Amino acid sequence: MTDEVERDGGPSRRAFGGGVLALGGALVIGAVPGAAASPGRGTGVPYEAARGSARRTTLRRGSAERAGLLAPHLDGLVADAERFLAPSPTHPWYAGAVLLAGRGGTVALHRAIGSAVRYAAYDEKTDTGIELPPERRIPMTEDTVFDLASVSKLFTSILAVQQIERGAMRLEEKVAAYLPEFGGGGKQDVTVRQLLTHTSGFRSWIPLYREPTREGKLRLLWAEPPANPPGSAYLYSDLNLISLQLLLEEITGRGLDALLHDEITAPLGMHRTRFNPPLSWRPGIAATEDARRPWSGLDRGMVHGEVHDENAHSLGGVAGHAGVFSRAWDLAILARTLLNGGAYGRARILSPASVELMFTDFNTAFPGDAHGLGFELHQRWYMGAMATPYTAGHTGFTGTSLVLDPTTDAFLIVLGNSVHPVRSWRSGSAPRVAAADRLARAVPVRPARGRTAWFSGMASATTATLTLPPVPGAARLECALWWDTEPGADPVALEASADGGTTWRPVPFTTDGRAEHPTGTVGGWSGRVWHAVSAPLPGTGVLLRWRYTTDQRYVGRGVYVDGLRLLDAAGLPVFDEARPADGARIEANGWTRSAD
Repeated sequence: MTDEVERDGGPSRRAFGGGVLALGGALVIGAVPGAAASPGRGTGVPYEAARGSARRTTLRRGSAERAGLLAPHLDGLVADAERFLAPSPTHPWYAGAVLLAGRGGTVALHRAIGSAVRYAAYDEKTDTGIELPPERRIPMTEDTVFDLASVSKLFTSILAVQQIERGAMRLEEKVAAYLPEFGGGGKQDVTVRQLLTHTSGFRSWIPLYREPTREGKLRLLWAEPPANPPGSAYLYSDLNLISLQLLLEEITGRGLDALLHDEITAPLGMHRTRFNPPLSWRPGIAATEDARRPWSGLDRGMVHGEVHDENAHSLGGVAGHAGVFSRAWDLAILARTLLNGGAYGRARILSPASVELMFTDFNTAFPGDAHGLGFELHQRWYMGAMATPYTAGHTGFTGTSLVLDPTTDAFLIVLGNSVHPVRSWRSGSAPRVAAADRLARAVPVRPARGRTAWFSGMASATTATLTLPPVPGAARLECALWWDTEPGADPVALEASADGGTTWRPVPFTTDGRAEHPTGTVGGWSGRVWHAVSAPLPGTGVLLRWRYTTDQRYVGRGVYVDGLRLLDAAGLPVFDEARPADGARIEANGWTRSAD
């Protein structure tokens, strides 16, 4: 089952040039049509995999300070998550959740909230959950195991990239070259890359579970025609990863469950990650849905310890698109492995170049749908303020998500049983966004000068202004500016007023002495670094202000301004916020002094 029902459309954005291609088993950095650069190739982003690092950092529990995070915002992450246990707005978003957040090798937050099993059934007539007696409910714990749903796609994708790295499969090869039956229905030109980036042309899904035999399901898949010409459109589809599973099993001669164990979970020590968990695990597994028609394709009752997805269930619980069960700590190991460049402790499951391949945007032709091999990139609809052109992750229909931000070396796991007792109680991704916003805010931004800088905050649907007084003889503004905002929606603008603040007009400026901003605005991703601003004033005696305006949807990490100075024609300061008397004349509306 896809997670597309949750998507409310992330903002469009443009990626960068370059790419990575697998040719004959060798990974070659070059110009691949539709592939954008991943971190490390001229971007200045501190991404270990892109630099070919041999880092093998392992995880330990520690304080927020040890992780380089701000504790109050991690506390706020938990408080926000707990609010979604209550009606939000009509029903709880989830019965419970496990939250894990960390940076570097430190897990600074690992918290369980709510219930792993709360309901015995769902009453569709009254739209209520039939609750179990308190003594039969199962509380959520840090080690509760979840049905990951579509997060399973990441494991299938890693297994595929391993085969590409080993030369057993080629990224640009046609799938039918390995599986001739796949070419039926006009799919003969679909490539391995198109399966991994959801550009194969497959529609979102088909009800394979209606076919009683595996052979019948395969016949449906082989005969399925593309909904779009291969490579012409992005359309998220479970069928891509089911096909990839069949391809992997054909090439290796092993089942996907065996591959998962032998190639990923056993080497990394992910002892609570597998398909088809045994009955002994059931008390420690979060329940999912009271699966009955018409909202479910199958009548199964309350699903607990078995895969929720109907197609995966009909495939014996082992499928390329869904079926993996795991816990938060195991997923943190996976996150750390990828941020390390494919290694964890003594184990290496991918080369650094292969990880770079997975985090390279191959979908630059489809703005808003940035996608590496298996990983989604820059999806603000669930990554919130953690979203950057390099942020990678995935969600699962059952309420799961994983987000990795190589630019800050941070990772976030939110595992919720949000279809318990029924899928219709959950809509949108508000808990995921709230958690990601909090973790993004927990990564400090140090002032460019001194102990504090002006911070715009991260509130949505607001306007914050930072106004400098008119200063006789002032001819130029200089300051430092740091911004990370929702692309195309939340601009930060430099403006001037000659009539005391009644009307304002844009002031063009440059950053770092070379980048010109003739509209007087910037926004989006700026690299998480400070930029030197210079702007000639449009007259004498004008008011000058920075204005940051956000819409009602998503926010970025916000805007910082530091070192505000006004210079005369000779370049001498006539206003300097570092001087107490000058600093006291700045009018802050929505901006605050911040040390982080």
